[in-house]
Amino acid sequence: MHARELVELAAIISAHGPVLVRDTQRLSPTSTEQYWAASKCRMDRWNRSLKRFADKAADADPQWLQDQWPFVRGVLEEVLSGEVLTRVWTAILSAYDRHHGTSEAEAVARSVMIGHLEARHRVLTLLVRGPGIDAEAAVKLNHLRRRAERWTDLLVGYLTGLCDVSEFAVDPARARDFAEDLQYQSNLQGGRHAWPLVLASARTAFQSGLSPASPNGDLNAKIASAILSCFPPELFDSTGLFRSLWMVRLCNVTDDAQGLLEDLLAVEGSSSGNPPLSTRLEDRLRPFGEA
Repeated sequence: MHARELVELAAIISAHGPVLVRDTQRLSPTSTEQYWAASKCRMDRWNRSLKRFADKAADADPQWLQDQWPFVRGVLEEVLSGEVLTRVWTAILSAYDRHHGTSEAEAVARSVMIGHLEARHRVLTLLVRGPGIDAEAAVKLNHLRRRAERWTDLLVGYLTGLCDVSEFAVDPARARDFAEDLQYQSNLQGGRHAWPLVLASARTAFQSGLSPASPNGDLNAKIASAILSCFPPELFDSTGLFRSLWMVRLCNVTDDAQGLLEDLLAVEGSSSGNPPLSTRLEDRLRPFGEA
């Protein structure tokens, strides 16, 4: 599963997070454990890869750097773009625990988020002071970071109607601002089409500019599978977004997971004849696709 698909998944679970929080009586402990295990394994891979590159890059010849760069670039992109899903899922599980008076799910998610933020710090340090990364590549990766941060705050902002989860945004004030915008749009005529536009924009924003493949696609798929298994299957069947067979395929086959999300987003953005949203929302979404 490619890193860009994790951003799409973050948008989807943000849209359906309120259903999980309010209507799910008990989260599967197996699913949260699988999420933790797959995430920790992926972070271990990230840290080993980044350390290996940083240790060798200073004295490496240009050919070695050129050969290693596609893989290292993929790791850097995975860390930066994957943070969107990590923060959104942590916000959802935190809201779930607060709603049900429990504490287990949020603790697991916070542990993963802390580890992810540590990996993010290593990436930013490497971009600023690390050898082997030229200025052009560093600028592009920094643009990716900023884009991911804006999308994080938008998606977390959508969840603030459940409870105040703005602490999981990169910029809590911006997340609350987006929440107000989305609430305003939902009250307008045709406002129910606001969220499909957001989903389509999320897909477009990360459609290009990333490496062709993600170095840890297998673990990305396991993380996505663990998250999806927390949602009640009847929710997806009733909305037409998922089918039970798709969820089984997601758990077992990475290639099928890629196809699932492509089909899923196609369904979300396929309705024709929708009335256009106000210029205000379109203006707010436009910067999200900028490099």
